[in-house]
Amino acid sequence: MILIVVKFPIRPDRQDEWEQLSGYYAKAVNAEPGCVFFEFSRSVEDAQTYVCIEGFADEAAGGEHMRQEHVARFMAEMPDIVSGQPQIIYVDAEDVGGFGPMGEITPRQS
Repeated sequence: MILIVVKFPIRPDRQDEWEQLSGYYAKAVNAEPGCVFFEFSRSVEDAQTYVCIEGFADEAAGGEHMRQEHVARFMAEMPDIVSGQPQIIYVDAEDVGGFGPMGEITPRQS
């Protein structure tokens, strides 16, 4: 599985554009056959930073992702929306298949 985490610093004056573009992009990526998961979250430490976590089945799925029109649109529009260069972590790990249950926390029974 390909696991990618990206931090996007967003310009405050481009917040509306970011929300529209990121919503469109997340929906399109999640519809790709090789996508295991894809989502954006807002940082609790910096309200103008968004974190993307994405998982693709394998290198072939990641390569196919990069050839999609929605990727080209996202890459073309983001330079006007970010306030700094995004930071990325990219991991290709065969033994990772996606999310699993966290053993340390389970819901309490009321």
